[in-house]
Amino acid sequence: MDSSRPQAVAKGVLVAGASRGIGRALVEELLQRTDFDRLFAVARDWDDHTLPADPRLQLISADLSDDASRGRLAETVAQNCEQLDLVINTVGFLHEPGGQQPEKNLRQVNMEALQRSFAINAGVPILLAQAVMPLLRGNRHCVFASLSARVGSIGDNRLGGWYAYRASKAAQNMLMRTFAIEWQRLNRQSICVLLHPGTTDTDLSAPFQTNVPEGKLFDAQFVAERLLEVIDARTPADSGNFYAWDGQLVPW
Repeated sequence: MDSSRPQAVAKGVLVAGASRGIGRALVEELLQRTDFDRLFAVARDWDDHTLPADPRLQLISADLSDDASRGRLAETVAQNCEQLDLVINTVGFLHEPGGQQPEKNLRQVNMEALQRSFAINAGVPILLAQAVMPLLRGNRHCVFASLSARVGSIGDNRLGGWYAYRASKAAQNMLMRTFAIEWQRLNRQSICVLLHPGTTDTDLSAPFQTNVPEGKLFDAQFVAERLLEVIDARTPADSGNFYAWDGQLVPW
């Protein structure tokens, strides 16, 4: 073996929010591919999982709303992979059984709900990017994608309601677009995109599926396949944009 020959750098992928719903489906879909060496699946709790056994897969428990937990996550990834080439954030919050629900009118808006929604839907994605930034350095093709939602579009808001969720997703959009601009100054081949998955049959959407038009409620596997196609089709010129599951641009 020629020791003078440069060794190939292991390619790494990280999916946050990977224990269920779209995140889990993304992990399952990615494991069918052969274009990476390590896949880090991140979730708060892995007590009950049935993901396929794969030597490339590493499960990591982390609370991404906690500074110390994000730091430990970054250290663990760095110890097992030299760089990340794809990061997908699917962490988000809309409601909880018996607790916070989307507001139907102005009277229901309160500070606690706003703060919680902003912390998870806007804070987690940008702070995850901050934590893994050392693994995204270098002048090379790499992607950071984060799930947003069409209801976070200011230009597309014609129904009102859902104040905290809408506003926190809009805030995520601004934070990630700002990150995209800074990142491209450091790496002209970088791509940061926001993604609208469509209404997906998950726990998050379950209480709100009654009025979904026929053919517009997607299963998680379909969404995972479409989102990866959207990501794969992106170029650095697309960085900072907001795309739906079908590849169409979503207005801000």
